[in-house]
Amino acid sequence: MMQGATTEAGPLGRLARAYGVQTAYYDIARRRQQVSSRTLLAVLKALGAPIEKAGDAGEALREHEQARWRRPCDPVVVAWDGESGGLPLRLPGAMAKGRVGVRLHLEDGTARSIPCDLSHLPDAGGAEVEGERYVTKTVHLPNQLPLGYHRLAVETRGKTAEALVIAAPRKAYRPDLDEGGKAWGVFLPLYALNSPRSLGSGDFSDLSALMEWVSGMGGNVVGTLPLLAAFLSEPFQPSPYSPASRLFWNEFYLDVERVPEFSGSARARERFSSPGFREEADALRASPLVDYRRGMALKRGVIEELGRSFFTGSDPGRQEAFREFLATNPHAEEYAVFRAVGERQRAPWPAWPAPLADRTVAPDAYDDGARRYHLYAQWAVNEQFGALSRDFRERGKSLYLDLPLGVCYDSYDVWRHRDLFVLDVSAGAPPDDFFTQGQDWGFPPMHPARGREEGFRYFRECLRHQLRHSGILRIDHVMGLHRFFWVPKGMSAREGTYVRYPAEEQYAVLSLESHRHKSWIVGEDLGTVPPYVRPAMARHGVSRMFVVQYGLSPDPARALGAVPAGSLGCLNTHDMPTFTAFWEGRDIDDRVALGLLDGRGSRQERERRREVKEALTAFLGRKGWLGGAGKGTGAVLAACLSYLAAGKAGVVIVNIEDLYLEREPQNVPGTSMEKPNWLRKARHGFEEIRGIPRVIRILREMDRLRSTGKARRGSPRGRKEEPLSEEVG
Repeated sequence: MMQGATTEAGPLGRLARAYGVQTAYYDIARRRQQVSSRTLLAVLKALGAPIEKAGDAGEALREHEQARWRRPCDPVVVAWDGESGGLPLRLPGAMAKGRVGVRLHLEDGTARSIPCDLSHLPDAGGAEVEGERYVTKTVHLPNQLPLGYHRLAVETRGKTAEALVIAAPRKAYRPDLDEGGKAWGVFLPLYALNSPRSLGSGDFSDLSALMEWVSGMGGNVVGTLPLLAAFLSEPFQPSPYSPASRLFWNEFYLDVERVPEFSGSARARERFSSPGFREEADALRASPLVDYRRGMALKRGVIEELGRSFFTGSDPGRQEAFREFLATNPHAEEYAVFRAVGERQRAPWPAWPAPLADRTVAPDAYDDGARRYHLYAQWAVNEQFGALSRDFRERGKSLYLDLPLGVCYDSYDVWRHRDLFVLDVSAGAPPDDFFTQGQDWGFPPMHPARGREEGFRYFRECLRHQLRHSGILRIDHVMGLHRFFWVPKGMSAREGTYVRYPAEEQYAVLSLESHRHKSWIVGEDLGTVPPYVRPAMARHGVSRMFVVQYGLSPDPARALGAVPAGSLGCLNTHDMPTFTAFWEGRDIDDRVALGLLDGRGSRQERERRREVKEALTAFLGRKGWLGGAGKGTGAVLAACLSYLAAGKAGVVIVNIEDLYLEREPQNVPGTSMEKPNWLRKARHGFEEIRGIPRVIRILREMDRLRSTGKARRGSPRGRKEEPLSEEVG
């Protein structure tokens, strides 16, 4: 398929595989696609391989093998369920009969010495490197290791090599959902949730009110899009999946009236109640789209006044709380400096002068007021969001959050952790039926080897940041634990290839952190995933997703598959058309308008959609879920939700917008300026939503089915209901 295809058995192919780069992959139609030598060279160089041209591959491979054998041990080893983990030691043959010093430093600060007489250990392989014979010996660690992150030091020939020992449960944390019924909840982006009291978009108080409403009907989960830090001025990047950091929150969602300093700051209250402020707030509320720039500017003026009140105040309790925040968030000060420098430069960090771009920042490089604003804002968000999430957990409710795949190139995380990211490539996806040119997602992937070298510290920090607040955490594109599709800069997404990651070690981190925070992990495994991903998820207790729109078939006998036990069931996701748009074929219209489908392709899609709809309608009717409400969009939607609610899913989530038959999506993948992605407010305000009869009726029926799994008597699957209006949305 690709020009300049390389021989996989040659030196370049062997070097690529040694670095975890795939020389071929299977596309969505299971056709084998060979990767070009041009792509392999670009990806290998980005990984740090010493290679400039294909002819350098042989020497680069020798250097790689030498470096591997001359390192006594790998940087990470996993001990599952506290059982003995085997640590392979690579040693020169001359040392195969001697003794080595092995010392295990446990996370709690204690240490253990592990006797290691190599003469008593059998050889577990070996190789000859540049004329010197090397052997592998496996050292067994103690049994019943306490769960945690431990350091192992190995002394050989007067040198010390270290490895991180991850003692983790083999399976991630899983709540007992059999007690008191199975979970259900609703989803809505927080920016889209609007009410008369908020400033043109939802905030944490609205999120709390949404949970109260759902809880009153028996639900126990509220899901939303990522709430991570974002650039909302210059640079401007509002997408929740391209955050300014995965280690900090977005103060855009702060309810300023509930910040403790608000009651004691006359200037903040005056600003909040001024005619100009109220006029701007009314204009923001009236807009059907979220205006992040204006909304953040309006809210920032109040937060700045609250910060001034705090920093000039002398409340000992608040001062102590702030010191505790700084102690538990060691990067907060640097993050605030980073954001302040960006505001002074009015440019993303790659365009800053060299000292600033390289993290050498003098105090005169930024406005200290801006630094204090960002520091105070993060503290205020941490307090408000933390109080909300603790309240949810204490009452048995779960916030369902999403961990994005990465961060944008301009982010604080890339600026600070430069070596962990690969800046010469972008993450993306190969061509498929929907995106025939492939996808370039526009953010830098993590370096697979350097993440291991630092013991996955950054990955751990990202997880902890989310898990402190979420009872359920979705891992976006869970295949990324195994492999990422890399697109070299200057090439199209059709010219990328996959790079492998240390999946088992990342599952160990994920499992350990989920248990420590008692959070349920869900993996987004939609679309075409390699055959080894779902068995790995099952092996490690990471729940699957069952999405109705992905699970449909034109075969009437299996129009909708069985819902996997313990999965997360839903009609669609934020990256898919709403149920009504799908049922009416509006997503096909969009793909035609975007040039992703030609006339022939659109006819095929519409014919398949017709077959799918007929098969699903017949299936739901045959199973008894589609009763006397007719076969319109609303009736089929309600029947699908009943099917999900009565099934074996661990939790069922419904997009609130689907309940009133919304047609417009929140995001259309592959578009930017063409669609108002991440901007559209819900058509109905929160108070209106709570009063829509069909919304209430469907949610109450979901609650009943989640508790009993049984249909009502008197009709095949539920009572006969009045026809549902098709015009609600």
